[in-house]
Amino acid sequence: MTRCLSVLAYGDRALLVELGETRRVVAWTDALGHARLPGVVDLVPAAETLLVVTHEHADVAAVRAALLDLEVEESRAAGEEGELVEIPVAYDGPDLADVAELTGLREEEVVAAHTGTTWRVAFGGFAPGFGYLVGGDPRLAVPRRDESRTRVPAGAVGLAGEFSGVYPRESPGGWQLIGTTALTMWDLDRDPPALLVPGARVRFVAAS
Repeated sequence: MTRCLSVLAYGDRALLVELGETRRVVAWTDALGHARLPGVVDLVPAAETLLVVTHEHADVAAVRAALLDLEVEESRAAGEEGELVEIPVAYDGPDLADVAELTGLREEEVVAAHTGTTWRVAFGGFAPGFGYLVGGDPRLAVPRRDESRTRVPAGAVGLAGEFSGVYPRESPGGWQLIGTTALTMWDLDRDPPALLVPGARVRFVAAS
């Protein structure tokens, strides 16, 4: 069991929990989701922090005290109750061969590793609809490209560090691109607009 290291005021209705690494953020997001502390209305995870938002009449000092007192089993695997999203991928990315070389795997083994585990949306960022996915095969941890591309197409599936992700729109980007999907990651006519929301589970499936 571990207590959080730091809880900072973030305006008059929120608290920023500093945790230092994504693994801890995922564990604390799950724990607070189950704890349902009085007054808490939203949790916003990031790479190393968790923003805890309260309603306008909440006793923020009491919420802070509860956070400081909360003990979380950080070694426990992320929860399996999140929505499962399947993403069909054509593994035709321009960096697939480079990823194979970086990892020491054959290209088909890279695909098998990417599709062989359930990923978890740890947090969103970079662009609307972009989810940072963790929990994949550790052999797929590869560095970003030395030079970013000026144009990465919407639907490109990439790897960078411990993360995988899907570009929701055309944009510059430096991730290693291993495939593409036709699914729409961000749609304002959908509720919620993001297909991948924090806490969701993701399975990549090789498109036939």
